[in-house]
This record gives sequence, C-alpha cells and structure tokens, in this order.
Amino acid sequence: MPELKVGRRASPGCTNVGAYSKHWPCLFPQHGPGMKHTRKIELAPWQQEIVDEFTEDFVRGLVHSDGCRGMNRVRRPLKNGDHWYEYPRYLFTNVSLDIQRIFTDALDRLGIPWKQMHLCRAAGCRGAAG
Repeated sequence: MPELKVGRRASPGCTNVGAYSKHWPCLFPQHGPGMKHTRKIELAPWQQEIVDEFTEDFVRGLVHSDGCRGMNRVRRPLKNGDHWYEYPRYLFTNVSLDIQRIFTDALDRLGIPWKQMHLCRAAGCRGAAG
C-alpha cells in the first residue's frame, strides 16, 4: 500500500506508529467488529505459509504481545542441603481459544513442550504455557 500515510508519535521510551486504511481487512482477515474471543480466528492460507516459514519469530511475537517470560525457581530439600533449580518459564494468555490453538500448533511444530494453564475463574482467562 504505497500511498498509505504513516503517523509517528514519540512517547517515553518508544515511538507509536499508526497507519489507517479501509483495506486492512484484506491483509488481516481476522480483523472485524467485536471481541476476538467471540469470533472465529484462523489464518488465511498465505498467512499460514509465512507462519510455517518463520515459526520461531511468530511464537516470539505472540509471547511478546500476549505473554511474559520469567525465571522459575524451585527449591528441593536434599540430605546435604537445599538445592535450587532455575529455568526460564514462558507464559501466554489470550482469551481466544482459536489464538491459543494457533500458538500451541506453532509450539508443536518447533518441538517445544507446553501445558495448558488452569482456568482463571476470577479473571475469566485461559492460556497456554510453553
């Protein structure tokens, strides 16, 4: 979309970039009225080809947008003293079950084991952790 005007607004620590077009739904067919978790979200065949080619980047982007990374620290008491294990833990939380499936399918393609998080009743959320 070469004629598209792009706006930039400086904010502390970042620059907000915006572009407006009535043609975005052509590029992103998932876009539509209402909340994401109330409508079908699926990748168009051309989008799936890109995700298949750049799966690691796709997963990184999803975790960056709807997830977090932290260090999980576990203490194991042993006879000769406590032993601590530390490992990174990635969490992904998105209410849309379709987006969760797209995420976990990508993890499967990368051979990354994952577990479904418990339903957060108070927050009304579900998520997958990798």
